[in-house]
Amino acid sequence: MPKLLKIITHPNDILQKKSQEISRETIKSKEFQILCDDMFETMIKKDGIGLAAPQIGKNICLSVINSREEPLYIINPRIIKKSWSKEWGEEGCLSVPNVFGKVKRNSKITCVYIDRNGKKIKISPKGLMARVFQHEIDHLDGILFIEKAKNIKNN
Repeated sequence: MPKLLKIITHPNDILQKKSQEISRETIKSKEFQILCDDMFETMIKKDGIGLAAPQIGKNICLSVINSREEPLYIINPRIIKKSWSKEWGEEGCLSVPNVFGKVKRNSKITCVYIDRNGKKIKISPKGLMARVFQHEIDHLDGILFIEKAKNIKNN
């Protein structure tokens, strides 16, 4: 049964550190698979669209994204291509509660990552999903959306 994890909130040094890559052996471990389930459960219960491991106090390259079809577990992601076109959009973050701001992001990206089964995946999301990928990958690089945002407001 997945459990709810504590979300680390800003300011906290963990959120500003670059995360470590995850080995294939670790991905196969029972502990890692339980962590994936717990992160998904936490994201859903906290009404998030994505959750990165640093947000739960672990500086490892793992994020979960709530896509329409199924959860995406993105491990060791790398953006390999970005569109020239960018768009502004409002973002929020579970680690910066009740704060929103406009962030300019690439409207389409191509990303490679490893899924929770150890399979290499290449994906080219656009629009909102491209924004979510970029937001989550920023977390793994120790960057919060508020560092890039304009028109920041508290709700």
